[in-house]
Amino acid sequence: MSRMDRPVVIKLGSSTLVDARGRLRKSRLDRIADEIGALADDTPVCIVSSGAIALGLGHLGRMDRPGTVAELQAAAAVGQAILQQAWQRSLGRSGRGTGQVLLAASDFERRESYLNARHTLETLLGWGVTPIVNENDSTATQEITFGDNDALAAQVAVLLGARLLVLLTDQEGLYTRDPKHPDAALVREVPDASVLDEVDTAAAGSGWGSGGMRSKVVAAEMARAGGAACVIANGGRSGSIAAAIAGEQIGTRFPAKDSSPSAYKLWLRHALPTTGRIEVDGGARKALEQDGASLLPVGIKAVSGRFAAGDGVELVDAKGVVFARGIAEMGNAELKQQIGKRGADPAVHRDRLVLL
Repeated sequence: MSRMDRPVVIKLGSSTLVDARGRLRKSRLDRIADEIGALADDTPVCIVSSGAIALGLGHLGRMDRPGTVAELQAAAAVGQAILQQAWQRSLGRSGRGTGQVLLAASDFERRESYLNARHTLETLLGWGVTPIVNENDSTATQEITFGDNDALAAQVAVLLGARLLVLLTDQEGLYTRDPKHPDAALVREVPDASVLDEVDTAAAGSGWGSGGMRSKVVAAEMARAGGAACVIANGGRSGSIAAAIAGEQIGTRFPAKDSSPSAYKLWLRHALPTTGRIEVDGGARKALEQDGASLLPVGIKAVSGRFAAGDGVELVDAKGVVFARGIAEMGNAELKQQIGKRGADPAVHRDRLVLL
């Protein structure tokens, strides 16, 4: 597959598609759909669309984002159908068919489901159908706060071998500081991570969304580490998509890197939420870094935080320096009982661990 045949993934945040009252920005969606419809036939497009929770809340007349998972899931269940129907109508105006694909973080952990997701998306693109991807919010738990679909969009870009990820937001791009500040300057390009040292990414997301600029920077780093360039641009500005795909100067561009680890390792590195910390001795760190070993209880010195099997944990050395992240094979209570024991099962398996 040539670079130009590789797909483009376009992610839209909730604030791009839904107004402050929870109503669909119909004219904006139609304009964005028309821009996508005008792309050449040799530019396959996959859309990652937020907005289900916001539309569900708006439909129910609730103006504030709930704080409980159950309420968020219920709102997503209501809004998902509204969102998909809106995309189907808008893209249908230019003759493009749509297909709904709901994914969760766990789909990227298991090899079988990962390949199934890839095959489904590739088949839809091969049929000329535009996939509309969203998180499976109505049954997810931590995934609802996974980064307002930014990390999901990056994972989809890596999964599909995309050439470009376009993150549409309500700002022109990445700024050196809060864009409301008079001294704020738009960052046109981020050739390497050192540029981010001068950038303030602490601003929170919109009232509807759960992400902010930091989640978009993390997604951009994930995508380009996986071989896809990324552009953060204003979804309210006409022509943003075409300009980003054409390589024109718009928003903030993150050039792709030449080599990449697996999508799962990228997720572990950049997006895995961690709820615990495991301190290891020097021998264990050496075995992990130099030999590619699993973390065994014999090399553990201390365990902190509360976590269950399957939760994310940080691995630190005696000085408290985080050098790896992974998924725990057992909970904190059980692991504390295993500290220092030889012949015990791994605390973190090497296949579910990434070095930083």
